[in-house]
Amino acid sequence: MAWDVTGVRVLITGGSSGLGRAMATALVAGGAQVMVGSRNADRLRETQNVVAHGPGELETIVLDVRDEASCNQAIARTVDVWGGLDVLVNNAGLGMRVVNPRFFSDPEPFWTVPPEAFRLVIDTNLTGYYLMARAATPHFLSAGRGKIVNVTMNHETMRRRGFVPYGPSRAGAESLSLIMQEDLRPYGIAVNQLLPGGATRTGMIPDEVPEAARARLLDPMIMAEPIRYLCSAASDGLIGERLVARDFDQWLQQHAAPSP
Repeated sequence: MAWDVTGVRVLITGGSSGLGRAMATALVAGGAQVMVGSRNADRLRETQNVVAHGPGELETIVLDVRDEASCNQAIARTVDVWGGLDVLVNNAGLGMRVVNPRFFSDPEPFWTVPPEAFRLVIDTNLTGYYLMARAATPHFLSAGRGKIVNVTMNHETMRRRGFVPYGPSRAGAESLSLIMQEDLRPYGIAVNQLLPGGATRTGMIPDEVPEAARARLLDPMIMAEPIRYLCSAASDGLIGERLVARDFDQWLQQHAAPSP
């Protein structure tokens, strides 16, 4: 984890737990200036106490990515506090657990999913990515540079039985990422995707998962090295990649990336 992110200004949505907190921890440890957004004020305070131990800096903001005004406010506050924004990490998301707490052992068919639950997940996992990127892009265009990292999941998740609406929300976010990268490519603004490469030990995992299966779950800190790479100057010029954190070392070898 030697990628230099000193002074890099980053906004992470959904950064108060799980993958988001892991990425915030890695970036602050590397010297970045990180704004963490989340709807849960209590978790934000906990994150502030746990993560904010230099050499970087961490600030928090209550953020609802489903709300346009809240997204605009988060961008504006990040720019105000850090003097600018270099990287937006779209990570805030809801899992199947909010729709069906027993999705692991008792998958629910799509036609029985309540429409309000469908909208809740889509609004967070897909519309939230759009609203945050939409709010950040004018700043990036004005600055003449910027990076967007959209966190996604395995393609298997997008076609698994009983995974409506989570699967469609992630598939939509991938399509959004691909279109965003082409829209922004002429302006030198990078859009890349990052996923852990398997189920991780986060609050999205149902309580009923057996201990043997839990032992195989990935640690959220698997995101640490690739997110530092994507936020560092080493990734300048990288556009349109879908990085799998579990396979990051192999990806680096294949792409002949310079050693940190």
